[in-house]
Amino acid sequence: MALADLLHPLDEEWDAGLRGADPLGFPGYDPPDDAESVVTGRTALGYALIQGRFDVMGGSMGAAHGERVVRAYRRAVDLGLPVVVVTTSGGARMQEGMVSLIQMARTAAAARAHAEAGLLSVALHRSPTTGGVLASYSSLADIRGAVAGATIGFAGPRVVELTTGRPLPPGSHTAEAAYAAGLVDEVVEADPARQAQWVEAVLGLRDRPAPASWQAQFDSQAWADDKNGEAGGGGGAAEGGAAGAGAWANVLRSRAEDRPSGCAWAAALTRSWVPLHGADPAFVAGLASLRASGRRVVVVAMERGAPLPAGYRLAQRAFALADRLGLPVLTLVDTPGADAAPRSESRGIAQEIARTFSAMAGLSTPSVSVVVGEGGSGGALAVAVADRLYLLDGSVLSVMRPEGAAAILDRDTAAAPARARDLRLQPADMVDLGIADGVLPDGDVDAVSGAVERALDEAVPGDRLRRFDAATQRWLR
Repeated sequence: MALADLLHPLDEEWDAGLRGADPLGFPGYDPPDDAESVVTGRTALGYALIQGRFDVMGGSMGAAHGERVVRAYRRAVDLGLPVVVVTTSGGARMQEGMVSLIQMARTAAAARAHAEAGLLSVALHRSPTTGGVLASYSSLADIRGAVAGATIGFAGPRVVELTTGRPLPPGSHTAEAAYAAGLVDEVVEADPARQAQWVEAVLGLRDRPAPASWQAQFDSQAWADDKNGEAGGGGGAAEGGAAGAGAWANVLRSRAEDRPSGCAWAAALTRSWVPLHGADPAFVAGLASLRASGRRVVVVAMERGAPLPAGYRLAQRAFALADRLGLPVLTLVDTPGADAAPRSESRGIAQEIARTFSAMAGLSTPSVSVVVGEGGSGGALAVAVADRLYLLDGSVLSVMRPEGAAAILDRDTAAAPARARDLRLQPADMVDLGIADGVLPDGDVDAVSGAVERALDEAVPGDRLRRFDAATQRWLR
């Protein structure tokens, strides 16, 4: 691989003359003299590049490879640079034995020091990426992509089959399998130009909008009719009768299937979107730029379903990244509540909700939350503990669904409309109780965008708990 084949051109190559030796006197091993299995340096775009070379010893990591990587991270810290890692590797260099293997520990520690300096890191896994490189510094990147069709895995497929004596299932050890498991954030096209563009988007050097299918929800005529009171509201009054008709109509409006979801609002409020991918479709997260100002933020959006433990782990990862990089947080809430099925109980749904509360409470950066649909119970509030909290007109934030309250108190879910009234499930009620800061116009992207921008300018980390403390004190006797 020539330097011309790098992801982006280098302004300066680092440690070009650094070579490894033969610590074991391994039979037939001839340490490469003219090249090493990784190239490092500073690119013309102003980031530190660590790029593997599969043409040199199968990209394997020996002492010189590890040392180059460690030095690159250290230089990046000194220069305040983000790091981009491009991998192609068969793993540790067996001919150097344990001298090779200890490079996993050294490079992982160097990656951690770079992260602790508050600097962004990106990894792009090309084919193949296996073994010690995958299980050390490359998997510690903040944002991880894998090239479509690439072989990705801790052990290479041939090694697994020969050592276990069993064939692998179709699709195993691929970029697509890693994505389905939530192990990488995106499957990137094989075209090198597309790979470079993806990295530029992650670094904030180019805009890349959120998926068009998200924004399309705003174009629905049914949604427009519902927003204007021609659909969902009428059904609520009819079902609920006079008792609680307004609150129950609002509940039904918050649940309307054609209502723009958290994803739709994420697309509408941002101009650029780089996903943080998880294994739960009820949650999405991304490193984004706001539509109006271009300010970089971390966004967590709920997509109407009942979140699984994996969804809350994704939110925690997003909050940790925002905290470390010093980026503000925007959350968009739309869920009936967390999944309570046995599958989630056995995987610690309550503990993950608790950890999410803790992660939001500990944010050192400003945060804003907007309830854009239904906000049910602790599963919703866990991502709404923000310095500024707003509800859209037509959204709901509730201790539980009114049907659940009716089942407990009345033993009859037909009482749900009345219980919606008793629970005060109008957005303005949350402001009156001191829970929320305001109500924003439903479907008005410009108004919501402006409110979010102003809130991020004005919010002080810690306001989230001061507001809830004040609401609590107000209602004590």
